[in-house]
Amino acid sequence: MFKWIKLGKVFTPQTVEKRSWLKEFAQAPAVLVFEEFIRIYFSCRPPADESGRYVSYSAFVDLDRNDLFNILRVSETPILALGGVGEFDEFGTYPISVIRHGDEVRAYYAGWTRCESVPFNVAIGMAISQDDGNTFTKMGNGPIISYSLDEPFIMSGPKIRNFNGVWYLWYIAGRKWKVVDGRPEPVYKIRMASSSDGFHWTKLNKDLVESRIEEDEAQASPDVFYANGKYHMFFCYRHSAHYRGKEGGYRIGYASSLNLIDWIRDDAKAGIDVSEVGWDSEMVSYPHVFELDGKTYLAYLGNQVGREGFGLAVLDGKLE
Repeated sequence: MFKWIKLGKVFTPQTVEKRSWLKEFAQAPAVLVFEEFIRIYFSCRPPADESGRYVSYSAFVDLDRNDLFNILRVSETPILALGGVGEFDEFGTYPISVIRHGDEVRAYYAGWTRCESVPFNVAIGMAISQDDGNTFTKMGNGPIISYSLDEPFIMSGPKIRNFNGVWYLWYIAGRKWKVVDGRPEPVYKIRMASSSDGFHWTKLNKDLVESRIEEDEAQASPDVFYANGKYHMFFCYRHSAHYRGKEGGYRIGYASSLNLIDWIRDDAKAGIDVSEVGWDSEMVSYPHVFELDGKTYLAYLGNQVGREGFGLAVLDGKLE
């Protein structure tokens, strides 16, 4: 069993001033390491409109490398513009995952659009930054990974990695919409695609992690890290119904693999759970693993899937 030592909540969006588009939520943290600071990308929202509907933007916060609770800067504008009328990302960019490639920074993100019979649909887009990750330009008006015969909706949760010169994109794919108390709730599973260039993708077309708590378990945020001879995946999962509180809410799970295709799930080894009280006492979700100055960290969300920000934990020991 891994042992994560919780360091506390690092960033609270409600404390940020003079940004009307950043009022709540700091979801799906993704880290880019610089010489003197680390940049954590996240997705946020302005207040809901008169109909109670949200849009979602992506932003970043820079943390002092020597004191991760010292906030140096919050992006003054969204890092990526929303799509135009009718485009796949017209109403949101969430979540986002970043990676350096030469002189550029690539971002893979989920673009949201609103629907009639269900609340939303999602596809995966790509954008590139030429200014060290401050702003990004979309590669085009459409997604790089969209719906297909086997993956009919909700292509979301992209996490990008490059192992041995091969690009890997972990994501989630919708399996069904389940009506609960008259409200459609999405069920999605973890999938993977690979690429030689990061632009053209070949889907594996296989659910990677078996369901444990129920057949309609929803899985999200598959973050894969290589250490000590094998691949480690931290992800989150929830019940298909009544999951917005503590009882059925998100928890962080774990799986390992030797070949990136066959995964052994062992949630008991994840090493992190909800706290008894406080900002992460109802749920923990959207894990992101990164290394910094000889230590392994986990960024994650707390209650209400990050409505009031994200926190950090540090690993006591090694991933093995």
